[in-house]
Amino acid sequence: MIIDIKGKTAVVCGSTAGIGKAAAMELAASGASVILLARNEEKLKQTLAELPGTGHSYAIADFSNIAQVAETAARIASEHTVHILVNNTGGPPAGPAHTAHTAAFIEAFQNHLINNHNLSQAFIPGMKATGYGRIINVISTSVKVPLPNLGVSNTIRGAVGNWSKTLANELAAFGITVNNVLPGATETERLSSIIEKKSAKTGTEIDAVKAEMLHEIPAGRFGKPQEVANAICFLASDKASYINGTNVVVDGGRTACL
Repeated sequence: MIIDIKGKTAVVCGSTAGIGKAAAMELAASGASVILLARNEEKLKQTLAELPGTGHSYAIADFSNIAQVAETAARIASEHTVHILVNNTGGPPAGPAHTAHTAAFIEAFQNHLINNHNLSQAFIPGMKATGYGRIINVISTSVKVPLPNLGVSNTIRGAVGNWSKTLANELAAFGITVNNVLPGATETERLSSIIEKKSAKTGTEIDAVKAEMLHEIPAGRFGKPQEVANAICFLASDKASYINGTNVVVDGGRTACL
């Protein structure tokens, strides 16, 4: 299967590291013009220089500032017709739900759902006008099965999942699909942070924490950001035109339910 998305413009959030960067690289390699979106300009410049092909650019926005994200999205929409939006940002800190401060839930809700919503609203008119739109939300397998010690994340990811399904139903008639990619344990800075914090909290060696996590994965290894990016790129293409409102799990078989 050859995925060709030439002539399409993609905005990729959190695109200077991990899954976001891998997605930007894969979309660019498949012909899209990519607009990188993140908060660190130096890292944006470095990533921009690594993208294959030409016609790419970047925009700066800190996802902790929802007004800035909305303003940046509006500016991008005024300058480009965006066909593909990859909503992706770092997850909330680990910890149980029952001890989490309400401020943690509010912050995560804004960082994830509100930013996703504002970005989507900015680009949907252009998608409608061209009859082609792909909104892809990078969430978590916790949408299906809540993960231990990720109380705030489990809660907010679920909200994003239901927002996404609602949007998918509303926009399908305009040639716009909305889907979620649910990565499992993937080799990113966030996974390293989770492992290190668990090691420090429990007094368990890092290698032992890793071994315990790997034991839960039928594939016997952590995922690569590129493997998640492959799913994102497929959903962004016309090959996935009849896939809408669903969750694509990329986790090596770890999630216990279908």
